[in-house]
This record gives sequence, structure tokens and C-alpha cells, in this order.
Amino acid sequence: MIPYGRHSISEGDISAVTQVLRGEWLTTGPLVEQFEKALEKVVGAPCISVSSGTAALHSAYAAIGIEPGDEIITPPLTFIATQATAALLGAKIVFADVKSDTGNIDPEKVLTSITPRTKAIVAVDYAGHPADLSELRSIADKHNLILIEDAAHSIGSYYNGMPVGSIADITTFSFFPTKNITTGEGGAVASTNPDLLRKARLFSRQGLIRNHDEMNLRIDGPWHQEVQNFGLNYRLPDILCALGVSQLSRLDEFKSIRNEIFDCYWTALSDIEELVLPTRYPYVDPMWHLYPLRVPISRRRELYLRLREAGIGVQVNYLPAHMHPVFLKEGFREGDFPVSEEFYRGEISLPMFSDKGILDENFFEGLRGILLQFFPKRNASA
Repeated sequence: MIPYGRHSISEGDISAVTQVLRGEWLTTGPLVEQFEKALEKVVGAPCISVSSGTAALHSAYAAIGIEPGDEIITPPLTFIATQATAALLGAKIVFADVKSDTGNIDPEKVLTSITPRTKAIVAVDYAGHPADLSELRSIADKHNLILIEDAAHSIGSYYNGMPVGSIADITTFSFFPTKNITTGEGGAVASTNPDLLRKARLFSRQGLIRNHDEMNLRIDGPWHQEVQNFGLNYRLPDILCALGVSQLSRLDEFKSIRNEIFDCYWTALSDIEELVLPTRYPYVDPMWHLYPLRVPISRRRELYLRLREAGIGVQVNYLPAHMHPVFLKEGFREGDFPVSEEFYRGEISLPMFSDKGILDENFFEGLRGILLQFFPKRNASA
């Protein structure tokens, strides 16, 4: 079975990890700072590492000071961690539908969703294609809102020549094995705002304050540390940071391979009727995390099963968040966000990862052959 996503581990990655295992630090050591500095060079903003993409979102929401009753505007078409981590801090989730071409949040729908209680706009870079960051940045600034970018899919992507991570007030990343780089489990928070990054770091390090200048209690000795606000242990250990440093050194290689796979899909599939291939805006340079093919809704299930039967491990990304029972209990209903729902009902994620050797000519020919059993070839004169 060819998976829809997978990691790419080199001998250099393995060596980097084993060096840490032979050293003095397994966690909270020098590789953490090294990884964070390497990330900063890629994303264009200072970073902290955390234990997962979900931890990154939770830390980002804590950093902006989410309180019960605050509203955040998010797209429905995303993994539910985008909403769950804010809801657990007491936020009210407000959904704004997506654009039908990219699956990213629609700035026009964001505008109509703003209320006096809105605290932040959350953009999700679906499949690796950055959201409409200029429009969202303008809306956020005009209404004095915080712009958060959930970039779990898009490290290595650029928007108008700027790296993802340098545009929003605070940006979160994920390094799960199917993502563009991996640390096994892991994530990061980036921000050019020192105060936001400090708060995210504090929250993700259990709220422990060690700087004596910031203490509220009497200092009994150099061992003293205190917690003024609750946090959680979201640290990423040196072992995984070592893997991250090595993976980042291969980011350009990974991006090149993913772009090549994207182009091969275009060559193999663009002349087949009824398929909707992913959109790429001319001012965007994506690092593709997914290849979201869309097919007629009535044929999706049959095609999904046929592809998996043929050993092609397709996936579907994602059930719109408002359709999960946890949100249905809050009064949301199927039909509330029709663009997201239609996108989901016809979406199949084809294999996309940083290993071109598996996705060879035979793979693309076989995939094309299966799809032509379902849909006709486009008339060349059309």
C-alpha cells in the first residue's frame, strides 16, 4: 500500500539522533535552541519548539490571552485541533466558510463574521497553499484583531515572496510524520512579536518563571522558581530537535520533490473530465503537504475504495469541523457552511510525500488508468 503521506528519514537524520543519545542531554539541552534558530531562518520569525502542532495552537491561543466568551473566526475545513485548543480555553468558535478553489478561509466571509467579541482570525493553509494573508492582515489591522496562521501544512511555503511564519501575528507549525518535515511528534510557534512569543514559551514550559527580576514571591535562594499563571509541559526534547535540525537541512530537497510530484499529477490527470485539480495562485509558492483531488460527489466513495484496493492509500481531508458531534451539540448543522461541505464531499487526498522513488511512472500510469475507468478523457477540441 502506497500511503497518502509518509516521512523521509536519511542516514544523516539517524546519525543526528544517535549523537544526542550518546550525549549528556536528552531534553532541555542545546539542540532545542539550535532547532529553534534553524526554524527562524526558514520562517522569518523567532520560534519556540513544542511537542505537537496541537500544543503549538494551544500555546498560541494562551499567548493572545483567550478568555471565556472571546470569539475566534476559523474555517470549517481543517483538522479539529484548530478549534479544540481555543474552545478548551473558553473561546466561542465562529466559522467562516472557505473559498471553493483553495479550501482556505474566505476573507469576505470573515468580514461578515466579526462582532465586538471577536479576538482573532485564524487562517489555515489548507494542503500547503497559504491563505489570503494580505486581505486577512488588512482586515485584522482594521478591526484591531490578532491574525493567527495555522501553518501545520505549509512550512516552506511563500506568500508574495515572504515565508510563511513572518506575516501573521503568530503562526503555528506541525512536524507530524506526514508533514513537510518531521520530528516524529512536534510543532512550533513563530512570532515577530516578542511579547506573544514570550507568553507562548511560558505557557508551554508549565508557566515556570526562573528570572528573579520577574518574581512575585520573596526569593529564598538561587533555586527559586514560581508559577504566576498555569501552563503545561509542551517541551520538545533534544532527541527530536536533533531530527528537526537535520530535516530542516533537507527542506529545499523535500520541496523540490513535492513540486515534481504535483507537476506529475497535473500531467497525468489534467485532461480527464470531471476532476478538479488543486489551484495554485501566481503569487504563492506552496510547499504541498496534500494533493487534494476533487471528484463528483456521487462517485467519491466508489473511487476511494477502488484506489485503496489497487494499493493507493488515499485519504480524505477533512470532515468540516462544525459537522463533528461536539459542534452539533452546540447547534451547528449540516448545510451551515455549504462550500466547505461540498469541498469535503468530493475530496480525495492522493499520495504526496518527499520520496519520488515510490511515485514513479508506473504509479502515475496506473492511477490515470483507474481514473479513466470512472471519467472520460476531455475532448481535445473542447
